[in-house]
Amino acid sequence: MEITPEYTYKLLGCAVEVHRMVGPGLLEDVYHKLLRKELELNGFFVEEEVPVVINYKGLKVGYPLHIDLLVDHQVVLELKSCEELKPVFFKQLLTYMRLTHCHLGYLINFKVDQLKNGGIHRMVDNFNEVR
Repeated sequence: MEITPEYTYKLLGCAVEVHRMVGPGLLEDVYHKLLRKELELNGFFVEEEVPVVINYKGLKVGYPLHIDLLVDHQVVLELKSCEELKPVFFKQLLTYMRLTHCHLGYLINFKVDQLKNGGIHRMVDNFNEVR
């Protein structure tokens, strides 16, 4: 699928629907399962807990790095349920995006009153593929 404004609107609409239905008081793992289901019901291909492998000079390291949700092999979703988002969460998302060659990612914090008011953070990375 091509990433268009309609695509991202539909994708983020799934997160909003989950939050609207169950609210902000659950654990991250619950949101993983619910959001995955909602995305699949809306026609997205979703992988959960996708291992991320670092290839460093021939040494492959993967454990314990995992992407929360990878949508259509192109959008990284990092889910949180916390009072405050820490800078390391944004760095983690960016690193996962770069290691998987995904240019779009979202950090979604379900522990807010409304997702549209500070719960969704978009990250776009136009990194150089040749690194």
